[in-house]
Amino acid sequence: MLGEIFGGHGVVIAPVQKQDRTQWDEITVAMVAPPPEGDAEGLGLNGIIQQATSGLRESGQSFQTLQRQERTVDNKPAQMLKVQYLEKATGRNWIEEMVFIEGPDNEIYSVALKCAPENLARREPVLASTLANWTLLEPEPPPDIPDESAPSQPNPSIKTPPVTPSPH
Repeated sequence: MLGEIFGGHGVVIAPVQKQDRTQWDEITVAMVAPPPEGDAEGLGLNGIIQQATSGLRESGQSFQTLQRQERTVDNKPAQMLKVQYLEKATGRNWIEEMVFIEGPDNEIYSVALKCAPENLARREPVLASTLANWTLLEPEPPPDIPDESAPSQPNPSIKTPPVTPSPH
């Protein structure tokens, strides 16, 4: 694990590689958009993809969309975007395959592979496996909180011993 991202809502993982760490192939798993609050409407999958491509443009990277498709991951709507770009700061070619998954509360998760083009065939199966095993844990229902206004009912499973008078 290389570290946490998105304020602790994600992680970056990578196998140890020979070159400088900034050049490593990596997979990122994160919640990239929390559930909308109140009546607010979330960005949705298309909005998140627009945000991701804008981020690539803003950082001075020219990119080419290789593939975009709708998917289902863990029975949830998802979209995949695969891009190739030249990172101007380093001169390094990258391919990023990003899968955005909509959660049950309209939050958006991302599972993304970033690697050198020559490593794509070797790294894509790891991404595919991560997506095949993706399961969002359903939140546990809150525990039953007794209504304080209701009369207390004795718990029949608790047996109280008979009270015997003290010999004093």
